[in-house]
Amino acid sequence: MASRDVSTPRRRLRHRIPTRIRRHWKWPAALVVFAVVVIVTMGTMTVRPLISGDERVTSSDVTDDIVGTVDLFDDSVDHEFSLKIADAEYADMMDEYAKNGEKKWVSADVTIDGTVVDDVGVRLKGNSTLMSLRSGGRKGPGGMGMPPGAEPPAGMGQNQAQLPGAPGQEQQAEGQQAEGQRGMQIPGGPGGFTTLSADDPASLPLLISFDKNAEGRAYQGMTQLSVRPGSPVLNEAMALSLTEETGQPTQRYAYTVYSVNDSQTTTRLLLEHPDAGYADSLFDSDGYLFKADASSRFEYVDDDQSSYSDQFKQINSDGNGNLEPIIKFLKWMKSADDAEFDEHLADWVDVDSFAEYLATQNLLSNMDDMSGPGQNYYLWYDLRSTKLSVISWDLNLAMQGDASAGPHDTISMGGGMGGPGGRNAGGDPADARAAAGAPGGDKPAGDRPGGDEKPGGMRGGNELKTRFLASKKFTSTYDDAYWRMYDKTYGDSTATDTLDHLASTVPVSEETTAAKLATEVNTLRSWITQRRDALAPIRSGADS
Repeated sequence: MASRDVSTPRRRLRHRIPTRIRRHWKWPAALVVFAVVVIVTMGTMTVRPLISGDERVTSSDVTDDIVGTVDLFDDSVDHEFSLKIADAEYADMMDEYAKNGEKKWVSADVTIDGTVVDDVGVRLKGNSTLMSLRSGGRKGPGGMGMPPGAEPPAGMGQNQAQLPGAPGQEQQAEGQQAEGQRGMQIPGGPGGFTTLSADDPASLPLLISFDKNAEGRAYQGMTQLSVRPGSPVLNEAMALSLTEETGQPTQRYAYTVYSVNDSQTTTRLLLEHPDAGYADSLFDSDGYLFKADASSRFEYVDDDQSSYSDQFKQINSDGNGNLEPIIKFLKWMKSADDAEFDEHLADWVDVDSFAEYLATQNLLSNMDDMSGPGQNYYLWYDLRSTKLSVISWDLNLAMQGDASAGPHDTISMGGGMGGPGGRNAGGDPADARAAAGAPGGDKPAGDRPGGDEKPGGMRGGNELKTRFLASKKFTSTYDDAYWRMYDKTYGDSTATDTLDHLASTVPVSEETTAAKLATEVNTLRSWITQRRDALAPIRSGADS
């Protein structure tokens, strides 16, 4: 079969035009024509046309957009990204997190493909990923350990973490640290682990903000960038690309040679961090984008919006929209019995897109989706359809779990939450619903909405996901979506073609050598083959 042209996920051309202009193009066009006429007839008088739009949604206010030398998401060129952060600023950031878990913004300078951007905001990025950097109250940036009262999931030691790889196997960390050594090894790719250490700033996941210290500033339209942990984390880049192949919203990414304070270079993945501009580019219709916090439970509390301020953050048009659509839905879902849920869920949620989201997370074997301990998802509320949809985020634990998981198996993380490879066989839907505290289960609604408490105090589960997958009403919707998504990912050569292209674009560095990259590519290729081989017979049975 001929190879396919695959590349980094990119916004569709029309999505690069602000939403308000796409939807209300007639007025701007008329005003531009009028301006031209006036200029021709009135000489040098300058006329600036005004753009009208929906007052409920305002575009991001970028007044200083740094162009740079090359498109950051052009994967045909090698990129370089370096960070300069003063020792005092770095110590302040690490001390604040070690003492109380606060991710404090500090100042730094970055150089992106030769373009220097001074005084950007920098902070740590992540939740469970960063637990090893907590000192339990001990001062100083070198304190390691879990937060007080927290324990890692079974099978994950404090100074190392082992995650199942191929069925019946475990990936062994290369160069595993000795007990008590500073840092922690966390899952960082299908071939190994990522070591986080306060002594190595280049190892840490960071969020870069261009407008934190300079209002209105952006870099190529983005106000924030996420520096992902691990090298080269091919699994996350692959998951992002395959999500794009299915036609679902995702985020753009770039590989770059990376260093901090002239450290040894490594290869890092830079990820577009959803901001107001990102929200405006997602769909043709207007809407609000919300980020679910890692501590959110996706449960109805009361009608007071302030009760949800630590659960959801509004990304675009902050102050002009509100959480009312989410609150109303959560209130309805809490009171809805099985029949009501089946009959009227489609009034609140874009059921088809939600089925595609769930199917894709299973196909990618993502252990930390909207029901994982990280609560990794965004909610989109469409003002035209007045329905909610789910957008994936943070796919660094995708494509490295059990490759044999079936369409109705539960993908999970940690000991006691699944069988080998982080998988639970699909059981009695009533049991699953009872675990989530959903109406119709053995536990009363509201007892444990949102899911189970994971080992170590990490919360997981999501009532919407649990009830949707347990409902016979939506089984065919999910199954149809599953095999559509399968056909677009593993059903042909898409996955392997994407991997081949990706491998050709990842730059090597002092830490990420060509040999290490080749090992990672081979490991992921083997996982893809296992995943396709496990699902292909089921696909054939679904067609018969």
